[in-house]
Amino acid sequence: MTTTPVDDFAMAGELVAALAARQVGAVELTDAAIARIERLDGPINAVVVRDCDRARVAAKAADRALAKGERGPLLGLPMTVKEAHNVAGLPTTWGAAMFKDWIAATDSIGVARLKAAGAVILGKTNVPPFLSDWQSDNPVYGRTNNPWDLGRSPGGSSGGSSAALAAGMVPLEFGSDIGGSIRIPSAFCGLFGHKPSHNLIPQRGHTPPGLDSDGIPLGVIGPMARSAADLDLALEVLAGPPPQEAVGYRLALPPARHARLGDYRVLMLTHHPLAPVADEITAALDALAARLEAAGAKVLRQSDLLPDLAAAHGSYMSLLGALMAPPQALTAPDAPKLGAWFQATFAQTTVRRAWATLFQTFDVVLAPVLGVVAFPHDNSPDMQARTLTINGKAEPYFGQLAWPGMAVFANLPATAAPIGQTQAGLPIGAQIIGPYLEDRTTIGFAGLLEREFGGFRRPPGY
Repeated sequence: MTTTPVDDFAMAGELVAALAARQVGAVELTDAAIARIERLDGPINAVVVRDCDRARVAAKAADRALAKGERGPLLGLPMTVKEAHNVAGLPTTWGAAMFKDWIAATDSIGVARLKAAGAVILGKTNVPPFLSDWQSDNPVYGRTNNPWDLGRSPGGSSGGSSAALAAGMVPLEFGSDIGGSIRIPSAFCGLFGHKPSHNLIPQRGHTPPGLDSDGIPLGVIGPMARSAADLDLALEVLAGPPPQEAVGYRLALPPARHARLGDYRVLMLTHHPLAPVADEITAALDALAARLEAAGAKVLRQSDLLPDLAAAHGSYMSLLGALMAPPQALTAPDAPKLGAWFQATFAQTTVRRAWATLFQTFDVVLAPVLGVVAFPHDNSPDMQARTLTINGKAEPYFGQLAWPGMAVFANLPATAAPIGQTQAGLPIGAQIIGPYLEDRTTIGFAGLLEREFGGFRRPPGY
């Protein structure tokens, strides 16, 4: 084996190819990643659970397998996973002090699939308590800071994931999303992140400690990376029915609808009736629309085929509120009633059908991930009272759920991709929403944007 120096910011696919070509070893990559985490993570605080000894054992096994000619989609690749995913022998706290001593007995389905593909799990990355904030600060592990500006949030709830990727500590991450928790951290740190179609990746093992569940409505788990190709690489490993359903079901995702930007039919959304958008984000989306049109794509700014976004958001919030509420809240006098739950699910069916009709005319919908870029840390305990400053005006903090919630409520795939920077140098991201189970279309479109207009940039100083 010939050892070749490897860039700290090399893409996952590039590293897998180098490993297969025996240009670098899994132990070398693992030791380099561990050293970079130890050198850089102090002020960032992203990789809060470290499993270095077992990672080195796994890396040695990967090198032996590679030397024998074995190959795997991720064989020998070091990576981390979001703290909420169960990894056998490691704590899973969901950022809650009450679970600080809980140790997972088994791997989640997703983590098991990553390991089976050859990934070397270095540890776990930080989250907010119960994955319920767009910051990543909790009483167990403390606060994660954004490598682009340590005084700002890296996003949440997969904030440790985005910070580790952006700083070059790891090439691949495994997050989750029910209210933007993959896409917002990706946008805040200038990354690519994919919220899959609902249930495309089994959720078992991504549940609060002690619960055994196959997942919840709306929630998904998915990859984060520094390139669109790496999202596709990870999705190939992670997607597919759980074992008990694989008896009768097989995954057959369609390819991306088009191979050229000029062939895409795009609906550009920069306005939502409930959630304002910062002017710099709108300007970046407008500039992207102009570049797409110059490339030959058909871009429209409005369509009567869109469902009623305000009504859909109200139903989404009804479901989300019940799903994210602590158990004791469900028995309170003002707890969501069964009839209201069913009404929201009926509305979801109507909205899903409307989106399906829309995607007969359009291939993708482009929209803000959130109406703001990475914002300064806000430690105020009452999250409902928090605000975000948008175009000089204080706006309700969680009012911005309207943007990521569009794809969540309709069970649609949505890929976050970097599209520019603010005048202050902070990343701006967009989300690419596509038809149900056409995840390769949104990832493929993100890859075309990356190829034609540029993708991930290193934060200054890294």
